[in-house]
Amino acid sequence: MATNRIRKEYLQLQKNPVHLVSIAPREDNLYLWEGTLSGPANSPFEGGLFKIEITFPQEYPFKPPILKVVTKIYHPNVDDDGSICIGILKSDTWKPTIKITQVLEALINLIIEPNPADALRPNIGHEFSTNYNEYVENAKRYVRTYANK
Repeated sequence: MATNRIRKEYLQLQKNPVHLVSIAPREDNLYLWEGTLSGPANSPFEGGLFKIEITFPQEYPFKPPILKVVTKIYHPNVDDDGSICIGILKSDTWKPTIKITQVLEALINLIIEPNPADALRPNIGHEFSTNYNEYVENAKRYVRTYANK
């Protein structure tokens, strides 16, 4: 069941791509997708190109996929190993009706609008809330250092 659903979602994504995202299954593994996210305009991440991965469990769509930002990013909701704290991917809120396009759109929204109250990196969440200009400068520095196209 997972294989059919993953193939179907990939075909839908090819017909209707998500703005700023380019992603595809690896040739040798339909359950592992690799791609890039372009830093959204008017955000501290503008101009960056971030590698992303989606790993689908065998129980998909009944269990959520795992989404990671492989490229280092200065963001309160992305930890050092690229794990992302995003509401719809939490096992208690995941629904089998959620599509990968929705997951990718949620990622873009989270990148644009961090949620410091649910930070995986509390120090960055605190900086975002108390010294936004410093947060922006640090985020831009990470883009220049790690996500340069």
